Amino acid sequence: MRDMGINKMVVYATICYILANGKVLLLKKSEGLFGGGKWNGLGGKIDKGETPEQACVREVFEESGLRVNNLRNHGLLKFWFGDDFDWVVYVFSTNSYEGELKESTEGILEWIDLDKIPHDVMWEDDRHWLPLLLNGKSFEGEFHYNGEGSKLLDYEIREIAF
Repeated sequence: MRDMGINKMVVYATICYILANGKVLLLKKSEGLFGGGKWNGLGGKIDKGETPEQACVREVFEESGLRVNNLRNHGLLKFWFGDDFDWVVYVFSTNSYEGELKESTEGILEWIDLDKIPHDVMWEDDRHWLPLLLNGKSFEGEFHYNGEGSKLLDYEIREIAF
């Protein structure tokens, strides 16, 4: 893994994939937000004083109205977007949740069949690690995008054991 560098702003975040009945809950981000127009799992930035698990539970609730528990930690992904900033993302999944879905300003929620995941309308990196998550694997990855985040330039991913 590449050194994060001391002059860069690093954003720590979570992402969670809720799985149920052969489907996954995805969020199509609202235009104007980071990742706008793309389908993704639920999650967001970790607040000061929060653990990744606490942030994941909070973010999922804020974006969907669902309360998740029994989170499975799949690993860590690091993202570089040119010279602007980096993201370090803790990746979780669960099939344990309570509550009713409710839309938020973050985007549109939809349960999508696992065999119909819209990879062509997701971040390019998802096609490299999401199948590992769906197969219950743990992993570590590093993804390098161009400055606009529109093109994946290079990546490395490996399975790990927890």
